[in-house]
Formats: sequence, C-alpha cells, structure tokens
Amino acid sequence: MAAPGVTTGVAGVNAAVVEAFATHLKSRTPHTRTAYLRDVAQLRDLAGPLPLASLDRAQLMRFVATLHGRGLSGRSLARALSAWRAFYRFLIERDGTLKDDPCAGIRAPKSPRRLPSALSPEEAAKLVTIDSDDPFAMRDRALFELAYSSGLRLSELAQLDIGGCDLATGEVRVLGKGSKERIVPVGAAAREAITRWLAVRPAHAAADETALFVGLRGRRVSPRAIQQRLADWAVRQGLSRHVHPHMLRHSFASHVLQSSGDLRAVQEMLGHASIASTQVYTHLDFQALAKVYDAAHPRAKRKRTK
Repeated sequence: MAAPGVTTGVAGVNAAVVEAFATHLKSRTPHTRTAYLRDVAQLRDLAGPLPLASLDRAQLMRFVATLHGRGLSGRSLARALSAWRAFYRFLIERDGTLKDDPCAGIRAPKSPRRLPSALSPEEAAKLVTIDSDDPFAMRDRALFELAYSSGLRLSELAQLDIGGCDLATGEVRVLGKGSKERIVPVGAAAREAITRWLAVRPAHAAADETALFVGLRGRRVSPRAIQQRLADWAVRQGLSRHVHPHMLRHSFASHVLQSSGDLRAVQEMLGHASIASTQVYTHLDFQALAKVYDAAHPRAKRKRTK
C-alpha cells in the first residue's frame, strides 16, 4: 500500500494532466471531447495510484483485458483506445518528457459485426409519403425524402445549407466525415418535396439563416429534432418499429445495391473511405435473397411433422 501522501501526490499529478488534456480538447466537437474525457477518466481509475505518464504497453493491455472481462464490446474498447492514444500524443507533444506512445500496436478484440437495420422499399415509401399542407410536415417530408434518396448522414442533413442543394442539376453537395466534400444525386421525389418546402420556408426562416431546414424558431433544425420528428412520423405512418435517421441511409444503400449491384457507386454516394464499410450491405442483399429462396424453393421448405 502506498505511503500517506504518495497516492494523493500522484492523484494530483494525474488530475492536473487530465485537466490540461481537457483544455487541449476544446477545439474538438463537444461529443468527441466528452467521450475522450470519459475514456481517459476510466484509464485513470484503472491506473489507481500509478502516474498515467508512467504506464507501459503491458499495463495498458491488461487494462484492455480487464474492460473486456467486464463486458465491454470490441467497438467500445476501440473507442477507448482511440481516446488513450490522443491523450498520450498530447503528453508526447506537450513537453517531450514522454518519448513513445504506450498504446502503439494495441488492438481491441473484434466484435461480431452487426448488420445495419434497413426498411423494406414498401416501408420506406410509406414513411416518407407525408400528405399534409402543414409547413413543418412539408419540411419533414423533404428531410426524409432527401435522406432516403441520397443516403445522407444525420449530421449532413442538419448542416445542409440552401446553396448545397441544386435542384436544377439534381445534386446535393455535403461535407461528410473528415471534412470530405462529396456530391450525391437527388431523386425526383426528393426534389419535388424540397421545392414544396422552399416555397414556404421564407415565412418561417430567420432573415439571415442559411440552413435549408429550419425549426419553429427560424434557425437551423438540430439533429436531435430530426431524430424525434422521424420517430414520431414512423408511428403516425403506421410503421411497427422504431425508425432512426441512419436507418434511411441504410435503406438507401441496400435498395440501390439490390437494384444496381454496383458496390463502388454505392461507396462513392455514401462517402465511405473503405469499400469494406460498404460491403456490409451485400450481406443485407444476401439475407433478402435467402428469404426468397426459403419461401420459394421446393427443396428448401421444411417437411411438416406428422
């Protein structure tokens, strides 16, 4: 057991360095900052009386094993390791006392890859076909039609400005992950819905607001508001399951891939850096085909028990 004062001293050093790291993270998004600080706080708990700057690779690997034993998934552990790496890079760059990243080469255990949940074409059509003259119902239809038509992420929908959508050419220009810009086609149904929304938008948007989609106060609609409206409309439109914005993106990818078979084109439209991220939708396509096979093939049907 550490002598009185030693643990307190180390705790004070750890607290000071974590506080400095928190200041360093102020330029990051609030979500990233909160997640990184939470994961580094967890590292601090695991280290106990040990100074964080003194931890080596073997100790960190034991911590990863400990968290895995507590039930953390590979995805959660990978996120924690990402935060720890950012923390140790900060220590290396801050004063040079730490020479090497002790996290280097540590990998999280792999978790079984969960297939994304997608709507059927019939469900998607039922969801987005909102028939109402209410201005914000028209806005919601434009939002949902665009999400399904172009496979946009929730953040991309919320950040979209009026100038980013060219109805004449049928294209939308978005800023995706890593600040990478891409241009995606916009279907006829989405263009029509956006045109209807643009006709009523001036009466509801603040004079200096550039956002394509605005809320009741005339300002850019928030991602949380989009999530809530989509969930509400799914209930109103008679869908029997919870629907979230990413489900429309999954549905877009799955349906385009089923129709075209062009994996590279879907990768480009989704803005995936790696084709591996897009290949998950081939599994969805296979599942759909397997269900058709099981229902239709005479030798696939189970025999009835007498």
